[in-house]
Amino acid sequence: ATIASTEIGLLLRDDVFVDFFNTFLNLPVFGQTPIYFSGTGQWDLWPELPSHWDPSPAALLAWLEKHRLPHFCKSSLCLHLVLCQKLLGFIRSGEAAELLNWQSADQWLLEKCISGSQGMRHFRAFIQGTAGGELTDFWLTTERLLDLDESDTSQRDLYLSLIHRLKATHLREGSSVITLCTTIIGSLPKAKHIQSISNRRDILRNMQEQALFMIQSYWLPKFFTHCKMGIEEEESCQPLLQEYQERLLQADWQEPSGCSETLPTMHIKRGQGLSGPYCSRKAKAKMWALVKQGRGTQGMKMPGFQVKPERQPGLAESTREPHLDKDDLGSIPQQSEHPANTACGGKGSPRRPGPDAEQVVRLEDLCKEKVLSNLPSSAPLILLPSLKEPVKTLSFLHWALSAETCAGRPFRGFLKHQNRSMETHLLDLWHDLEEFLPVVLDSSRENGFFLRHLTGDKICKTYLEEDSTEKLPLKTRTLTGLWNRLIFGEFSPWIFRTQKEICKVLCCFYEEFLADDDRTFLQFMSPGNDVPVPEKQSRTAGRAECFLLSQRLNQTLKLSQALHGTRNLEGVSSEYWQLLAAQDLQKGGSTQAEVELLLCST
Repeated sequence: ATIASTEIGLLLRDDVFVDFFNTFLNLPVFGQTPIYFSGTGQWDLWPELPSHWDPSPAALLAWLEKHRLPHFCKSSLCLHLVLCQKLLGFIRSGEAAELLNWQSADQWLLEKCISGSQGMRHFRAFIQGTAGGELTDFWLTTERLLDLDESDTSQRDLYLSLIHRLKATHLREGSSVITLCTTIIGSLPKAKHIQSISNRRDILRNMQEQALFMIQSYWLPKFFTHCKMGIEEEESCQPLLQEYQERLLQADWQEPSGCSETLPTMHIKRGQGLSGPYCSRKAKAKMWALVKQGRGTQGMKMPGFQVKPERQPGLAESTREPHLDKDDLGSIPQQSEHPANTACGGKGSPRRPGPDAEQVVRLEDLCKEKVLSNLPSSAPLILLPSLKEPVKTLSFLHWALSAETCAGRPFRGFLKHQNRSMETHLLDLWHDLEEFLPVVLDSSRENGFFLRHLTGDKICKTYLEEDSTEKLPLKTRTLTGLWNRLIFGEFSPWIFRTQKEICKVLCCFYEEFLADDDRTFLQFMSPGNDVPVPEKQSRTAGRAECFLLSQRLNQTLKLSQALHGTRNLEGVSSEYWQLLAAQDLQKGGSTQAEVELLLCST
């Protein structure tokens, strides 16, 4: 609520906010996906505006404040921003220095490691599977719940859903939260019978504060030790290690404020050419067609030009026939530590599926269009294929809806505004199935058994019972297949078939959403605030540019999914330390770091 009520110009003075906001802005559900470089004050737009326009930064900020910031404040990225700010506040405090005997250089290094969305992903990956991981999940869920108004009918369903989720996981007897929040435990039995909403909120708020203190005082120091060891072992982090050692010798070094003292003059990068109307849908279709065709470049060799990129996880066998690896399935939860528990034929439930077993073989086909796949860095940009016929919106709608899950549901807001209750209901089912997948496929989650039964039961009662089945324009066989497994909290291959059928219904409405987003953006940005004539308004991005844009958007999506919980947090690898060495919050931060590594390797 505080972020939503703050002028966006002031928010952009904080480099940590800029990093999370850039990650959000580049989620591929949106039409316009800009990125801000706070070090130079430059905005890069995609799709670009006509080169003869002189767009006003003030108009762009007004558009962001009205049409992006409200959705950001509803997203899990915003929750992680708030948690990151609280952790940074503790790191910079005199209390931390005294309690943990940290020097200013230690505080600087830990701040460097945890700042931004990539830093929070690393922290959460480090504590996953521990009591610290459950405390963090509890803090995030409670923060979302306490920001809701239970008396508001539009928020009541979400409020009750979060309450039920807390009861099924963190507030169950024996959970880490109940065990560790000792000072509040005496009040918990009474909390079940308390009628006063304010008393219930006070109890949750007190538990949340105690959970945060344990994260700060116990798990942050362990994370700091982990980071120091990782930096010492990674060759690309040697300049960072050297600066840390130099700062250790500077006792009078001042702690950073976290906000830039003065911002450079904000400006928008001018477009480079003209070749057609401004249309984000066509731009996305071109990007998607390029990447899908680009899968064939994995086995290509370029005579007279050999590239030896740095070795990256998952790319060692790039000469083999293209296949779906864990990066190709961006939005499908993957099991880095439990490879047997995968969507394609793994143990998603206590019982092996019976009648639906033959469907498992086809899951790869159902998943192919889920998310943009990564082209390997060993494919030279000059080998990117020429574009043939543009693909249809339906082929990349899974990709966009997976991003919408992490983006505060802007498409859902559009459908609600259009009074499309049926389509809104279908979209809710799509998202509930998306969030059910990681729960049912990850057996390592604490209280996962109770959560998947709770989620499966909710889906069945909300969408699949007899009185609601008739309302859904889906095949009866599909709905029956879903019911037969979800009622037992089990994985079902019919999840993907259901999502595919929903996409067919929602496709034309998503095109309307993109067109509306384009119109609104152009109304703000066009000279004199008149809607421009759609003639020769934007440049068509080249092959190499499309490739880099696809990587930026896809990496942003995977990062957001990991923080949201619809993609498993992967273990810390050498790639993370390379990202840490390359990342600069004033030069695109988490959003741009992986693209920079890709450019270096190619």
